[in-house]
Amino acid sequence: MSGKLYIVPTPIGNLDDITIRAQKVLKDVELILAEDTRKTAILLRHFSIENRMISHHLHNEHQTVNSVIEKLLSGMKIALVSDAGTPSISDPGFLIVRECIKNDIEVETLPGAVAFVPALVNSGLPSERFCFEGFLPPKKGRQKRLLQLKDENRTMIFYESPHRLYKALEQLAEIFGLDRRASVSRELTKIYEENRRGTISELLIHFKDKNIKGEIVIIIEGKD
Repeated sequence: MSGKLYIVPTPIGNLDDITIRAQKVLKDVELILAEDTRKTAILLRHFSIENRMISHHLHNEHQTVNSVIEKLLSGMKIALVSDAGTPSISDPGFLIVRECIKNDIEVETLPGAVAFVPALVNSGLPSERFCFEGFLPPKKGRQKRLLQLKDENRTMIFYESPHRLYKALEQLAEIFGLDRRASVSRELTKIYEENRRGTISELLIHFKDKNIKGEIVIIIEGKD
């Protein structure tokens, strides 16, 4: 009989956000696929979980997926985790889930942390309809994608790295206008969590010349 793949969300900052069920799965499986084994080791030690890990990330998943499928077909129970949040949401995960489905291997996805949900709720912007864009393409592709979203009337969600935040806000202002309402969330669930709301113009003023740390979620109001 085939084994089973568990998709296990991990905390986005505060380790206490891990679920009891996630801890149980990580203890019970025979192997953990980790985006960064060093970061996952910190989580496992915190909860006294001793289990074998191998590296499975964006740059090697195409090389490792076949061997993982073979292990699953042999009957192994395997968990997939990313550095933070839910695998496959702007993180590796889609490829292995697709291959499991092709091979009739059971996949069980646990509910849990994902950064954009608290950021969206905290923004105070409409949350009944939204589009998740994740990380924008690099360089020229960014401008093209933003232009495609110029007339989007749903709330828009973007991920961004801290060193590109100000440049991203400048690009958003160029496409959506300085008066468009927005929110920037960083260090979510951590001691220095910040949720800054206002127009894009106000956010540019606030974050100018600041040394920004932590992963960023930007929420943009849809076109009225």
